[in-house]
Amino acid sequence: MSQDALLKRYVRKILAAPVYDVAIETPLQPARQLSERLGNRVLLKREDLQPVFSFKIRGAYNKLAQLSAEERARGVIAASAGNHAQGLALAAKELGVSATIVMPRTTPELKVQGVLSRGGKALLHGDAFPEALAHALRLVEEHGYTFVPPYDDPDVIAGQGTVAMEILRQHPGRLDAIFVPVGGGGLIAGIAAYVKYLRPETKVIGVEPDDSNCLQAALAAGERVVLNQVGLFADGVAVAQIGQHTFDIARQYVDEVITVSTDEICAAIKDIYDDTRSITEPAGALAVAGIKKYVEREQASGQTLVAIDSGANINFDRLRHVAERAELGEKREAILAVTIPERPGSFQAFCEAIGKRQITEFNYRYKHDEEAQIFVGIQTHPQHDPRAALLGHLRGQGFPVLDLTDNEVAKLHIRHMVGGRAPQVGAERLLRFEFPERPGALFDFLGKLGGRWNISLFHYRNHGAADGRVLAGLQVPDGELGELHAALAAIGYPYWDESENPAYRLFIG
Repeated sequence: MSQDALLKRYVRKILAAPVYDVAIETPLQPARQLSERLGNRVLLKREDLQPVFSFKIRGAYNKLAQLSAEERARGVIAASAGNHAQGLALAAKELGVSATIVMPRTTPELKVQGVLSRGGKALLHGDAFPEALAHALRLVEEHGYTFVPPYDDPDVIAGQGTVAMEILRQHPGRLDAIFVPVGGGGLIAGIAAYVKYLRPETKVIGVEPDDSNCLQAALAAGERVVLNQVGLFADGVAVAQIGQHTFDIARQYVDEVITVSTDEICAAIKDIYDDTRSITEPAGALAVAGIKKYVEREQASGQTLVAIDSGANINFDRLRHVAERAELGEKREAILAVTIPERPGSFQAFCEAIGKRQITEFNYRYKHDEEAQIFVGIQTHPQHDPRAALLGHLRGQGFPVLDLTDNEVAKLHIRHMVGGRAPQVGAERLLRFEFPERPGALFDFLGKLGGRWNISLFHYRNHGAADGRVLAGLQVPDGELGELHAALAAIGYPYWDESENPAYRLFIG
């Protein structure tokens, strides 16, 4: 099939998709404060206002609407950790179809209840999505259910593409770019197919987390690739491989992919809140984070830019972590390690060097009789008082300074641990882990870690998300490092060796 024929096929399917039997046409809302700050017109496509609080209802309903009577009678099944599950449950309820959703046991209770409240059957299985998917496919074989993919299906893609149909109808004037969050690619494929057929001059730009960039990696390789590990903060887009159907479209019609950090996502959640008084889930804020990065990189001004605000299914207790990181993402806080003399008056001298800047956090650790180490947060401003100016000023005042603002270990763990130096501990290796979060998960993690090596340090944080974060010190002789890494690979959880991390060496190593 030629590329032109491919686009025509999708445009026809999008125009015929009966999604408004259950979905609503969401507003294209100006983000006035953000627009003024960026010097561009930013419009938010409010898919968080759908009946299931995400765009996923569109694709799920369109897929079910295309099924035969016999396929509907057998019932449908899907594997999902979140928004697709809720969308399919509601779509099935509207069409009188029995729906079973296999969800990982780590799925937040909010999303499990979202499925149950919409008439779906939630079946919890496995610690992560691949296990849930494998179980769902086994049930297809056993019971003859019709499997409904979350993104890699032409009818699902067409349903999501109705978002673009609305945007072009709502904004017929100049439209420079549409920024789209990317997980498996269903949304960006549908939007790209429609927009590039009707308005090819409008850029379609994907936005992914730095640690879940499956589309960016595939475009760079010229083929679909599988990421070795996937970050879980933006769980709605935590996908290791882009879909085949979605990649066929994206490789031809997506202009570029931008990646953003966790801090930048948190700052975007705050931006959306400031303009709309609504709280977006991390995946839903990706597009705004991408717009900010694009504007800064291109020095763009006077453009009209659309961000797909794709969903609002966030656990309330995750907001603590979002608030912690938003100021860092907005470049309004610097996290520093500063060495000061260990003598009376040194802290006062440091505060005088800071001047009128606000100290947001201060942790002190005695180093030795001549020096002390402080872990400090200081307010900055990206234009009026940037981090670089603060660093230069402190160094000019004679203070040795190490910038930890982009150091994940420092922000997640060390800031809560200053004061734990144990120089008598030998052969310590510092490791950072992420593991599936559920009741008993921490005990299970320790069981898998085993008792081969002594645990000399341990710090755990629960962020109300699907993953737990652990910083662990293990006493491992150099000759046993190979065995350690083999053991960690067998556990299968993502991990990072942070033994040379400067924050660790300064404050607790």
